[in-house]
Amino acid sequence: MSYRTETDLSRRSYLKLTGGASAVGLTGVAGCLGDDSDVITPGTAPGFPPFEMREDGELIGFDIDLLEAVVAETEYEIGEWATFDFDGLIPALTQNEEIDVIAAAMTITDDRRETIAFSDPYWESDQAVLVRTDGDFQPTAWADFEGRPVGAQSGTTGADQVQNNLIEPGVIDEDDYSSYGNYVFAVEDLENGNIDGVVIDLPVAETFAAQRDVEIAFVEETGEEFGFGIRQGEDEFQTALNDGLAAVRDDGAYAEITDRWFGQE
Repeated sequence: MSYRTETDLSRRSYLKLTGGASAVGLTGVAGCLGDDSDVITPGTAPGFPPFEMREDGELIGFDIDLLEAVVAETEYEIGEWATFDFDGLIPALTQNEEIDVIAAAMTITDDRRETIAFSDPYWESDQAVLVRTDGDFQPTAWADFEGRPVGAQSGTTGADQVQNNLIEPGVIDEDDYSSYGNYVFAVEDLENGNIDGVVIDLPVAETFAAQRDVEIAFVEETGEEFGFGIRQGEDEFQTALNDGLAAVRDDGAYAEITDRWFGQE
């Protein structure tokens, strides 16, 4: 299966059809939930296709469309999007309050719940290992990585998989691991032969495999669930997001967005 990332239907046109709001900017304004305004500032981390990425200077993707459709079902309004490296999203939400919600294919974990709250899950995923297409390294298990350089995006569950399955058991040394601020850079390093594998969420791995000279070697079934991240204690906003998610599932908008970004060619 391959995944769509083309813009045969632009995000703006899509939002006109589905009742979404606001244009997307590359930088954002400070979060507003503590004020009288109902405008919320969303944050994401581009470079994770098809969930969030830039194309021709525009921020697009499944998470972008989904959050805007969800918020359109609530009494809140979407402000300009702010973009960060993935591991900068939670500090931007909780420490600086630059954003009000994270929409970045973020896995719901107990560790993250110590710092932030989540909406109901909106996607399920496993982890995958990417290697070069037709390369001489074709692992079928973690043990095959002995002495091999591997990469993942900082702050992700892919990085956790590297730590838990490769570094801690001693399959590779710390020096064999490269951390990236963006998975695009990791895949480019893989293609260029600087590393031999990338650990990444399965749907994103499938997107890269459809577009670049890489392929999936094996899948680690983790049963992860993605959710929108918000500050703890904002129960009203959390309820609104959950109600909005339920509404877009019920009215077919969720299926339309999913088909746009994940439908078969």
